[in-house]
Amino acid sequence: MTETFTAVLWVHDGPGGWHFLTLPPEVADDVREAGAGARAGFGSVRVTATVGGTSWRTSVFPDARSGSYLLPVKKPVRAAEGLHAGDRLRVEIAVSPAPAPRTGG
Repeated sequence: MTETFTAVLWVHDGPGGWHFLTLPPEVADDVREAGAGARAGFGSVRVTATVGGTSWRTSVFPDARSGSYLLPVKKPVRAAEGLHAGDRLRVEIAVSPAPAPRTGG
């Protein structure tokens, strides 16, 4: 599953200066469905994200406040693309497939 959307980059008010994008509700619903078998800790879903010419592997995390998922945008991505809080970004995310089950042998 691959989705493209536009969202505003914002800074978390806690320590560390983490920057996030909140997925639009319809994209969050698709991620929730596509990632149902591949959820990791805290209900996160592994994705590959692309902004401009930069792609990275990360996880989106459920956000109880918005009912959506949050996509962290790390400093190297922001620096490479010249991004700042308040910027409106076009983003592509692809849910990573669930890992194959291990077989004993």
